[in-house]
Amino acid sequence: MKTSWLAALALVAGTACAEEAPPSLRVILVGDSTMATKSGYGDALCARFKPEVTCLNVARGGRSTKSFRAEGLWGQVLKLLRERPAGQVDVVLMQFGHNDQPGKPGRSTDLQTEFPVNLAGYIDDLAPTGARLIMLTPLTRRTFDPQGKLENNLRPWAETTIRVSTEHHVPLIDLNAISHTAVQTMGENEADTLAMAPKPVDAPAPGASGSERAGAANPVFDRTHLGAKGAQVFSAMVAEQLLVTMPELKRWMR
Repeated sequence: MKTSWLAALALVAGTACAEEAPPSLRVILVGDSTMATKSGYGDALCARFKPEVTCLNVARGGRSTKSFRAEGLWGQVLKLLRERPAGQVDVVLMQFGHNDQPGKPGRSTDLQTEFPVNLAGYIDDLAPTGARLIMLTPLTRRTFDPQGKLENNLRPWAETTIRVSTEHHVPLIDLNAISHTAVQTMGENEADTLAMAPKPVDAPAPGASGSERAGAANPVFDRTHLGAKGAQVFSAMVAEQLLVTMPELKRWMR
């Protein structure tokens, strides 16, 4: 009789554990236009999580490690993290670099000094919140030179991001390298189908200057931002790498 009672108690306890609600997950995307709504892959990435996951895309066009903080956007993220409900896991995905490059007043940062210091500042801010951070190197641009080679002038910013993440023991996805390899493989014509708008008939030639790329023929077309197809392509890359970097997220993915 005693054995049966103990067995029943164990069964009840096991059932209670099985029925216990799992912790909830919130994913917050922090970055620039290549991650932002309408122009980047962020919303498509959010759609790859199960419906019960809260995925907030707070990436904004034109923002850098400097301006995202200066405009108060980072403060809003920290407020959300500090008010995290009990039992909720927060994961922050952070990607900067495009607007940290020179020539962008109020946004650009010095690669050797400001940019790494800014990244480290974000890491330090997150530490006491308990959120888990994954850093991403900047998504490649899709501009080919006349010989058909894909440029990668964002690589120095990617390498600095890698160095900072290594120094601070933060997980990282080298999206710059992965996306650059993929775009080089697909070639210019296919890569142009990833843009926000169809390439006009008189589209800029490979290796054209920035002003030529923004020509009057179709000012919406460029080789940086993403349309629906591009968002699906690159969000799939990020989702795949998320499962490598943080395997426990698998239960939350579609």
